[in-house]
Amino acid sequence: MSESLHTLAGPCRHQEEIRKSRFLALAAPVESSAQALAFLREVGDPTATHNCWAYRIGRDYRFNDDGEPGGTAGRPILQAVEGQAMDRVMVVVTRWYGGIKLGAGGLVRAYGGTAAECLRRAERVPIVAMARLGLRCEFAGLALLKARLKDWQAEVESETFVADGVELELRLPENRVAEAQARIVDLSRGRSEARRLD
Repeated sequence: MSESLHTLAGPCRHQEEIRKSRFLALAAPVESSAQALAFLREVGDPTATHNCWAYRIGRDYRFNDDGEPGGTAGRPILQAVEGQAMDRVMVVVTRWYGGIKLGAGGLVRAYGGTAAECLRRAERVPIVAMARLGLRCEFAGLALLKARLKDWQAEVESETFVADGVELELRLPENRVAEAQARIVDLSRGRSEARRLD
């Protein structure tokens, strides 16, 4: 995956009329396939002719033509997502048929074009590669360690109290891992060491 992938800052929409058919693209940032399909259930219009969609979340992707001829709707929507260098995005393009057939090429252009324009106009945010670290910390050093977490943009994912201290799992940007690992050794005077969990 390239470093310059983006996701959406929030939901967005774009509507076009193409030869009397109305196309409405609705897109949202998503973190899982379950979240993507929940968005489809939320925005899909049961009175529309078709609710075609595609999502990409890392290496996971799916698309659906919802009754349009195979390859004319879902795949062009997915290609629009990829063409805009987007990830963790779900796009639903709803069509209300206006009586004029568009043909396969016309459908590809209509679905892909409406999705691409929606994403092009949307506010986007860069995706930061994240990493997970695990460490054991003595009780005495916990407050000091937690006070330093924001320096590395780290957050505690889990905290388990054990007989001789606390086991922590941290989530932080990939580019802060080396600094965090070095500082944890310093702060604990060599008694704690953070290891990668991913």
